[in-house]
Amino acid sequence: MAKQERAIRTRRAILEAAGAVFDEHGYTSTTIAMVLERAEVTKGALYFHFPSKESLAQAVLDEQVPFGSIPSQPCKLQEVIDITFVVGQRLLSNALLRGSVRLAVDQCAPPGVDHTGPFRQWADHLTPLMEQARKQGELLPTVEPRDTVELLVGSFTGIQLMARALTGRSDLGRRLSVLWSHMLPSIAVPGLLLGLDSRADRGARVLESLPPLESLDRAIS
Repeated sequence: MAKQERAIRTRRAILEAAGAVFDEHGYTSTTIAMVLERAEVTKGALYFHFPSKESLAQAVLDEQVPFGSIPSQPCKLQEVIDITFVVGQRLLSNALLRGSVRLAVDQCAPPGVDHTGPFRQWADHLTPLMEQARKQGELLPTVEPRDTVELLVGSFTGIQLMARALTGRSDLGRRLSVLWSHMLPSIAVPGLLLGLDSRADRGARVLESLPPLESLDRAIS
């Protein structure tokens, strides 16, 4: 059991170090030596978990969607809103998530690294929530859940890239609030609009409300 726990901690340390290095340098300029130095593990320990740089990059990419984990909300549209703000807030402090997001849009990564994964996984994760929102009468009858989710995922990707370039993502919450102020009137029933919270600090407030064991940032630190 102690060996298994140690292996889990080592794997997590490698992933977090790799996320930081990929975020700072991109796929092409990142080397295994950089990750080893950041993670403070041996080459054997790294290759035990990840046989190649490509497999390490893929593992970092596969970590992205869990960072949107939040408690279930009665209003499913609010839950979708909260997920976007929580991911935006976590991007400010979590190097693994930042590395995953950079790899998702890094055109220099080889064909063996699946860029499509996070986009498909996000759409697959959010579409059932949007479908529930429709069943609960939260959406306008013209809204197609999958199309709306894919628009949201693409918009979030572009907005966070712009925020990263201009302000180091410090204004990402405000930009997300602007995005939702334009999207919500076109998808939510009018009676729901005043009750939805898409203020710029929503992500910070949701994270602060989570019990310690439910906060992913604390659980993996």
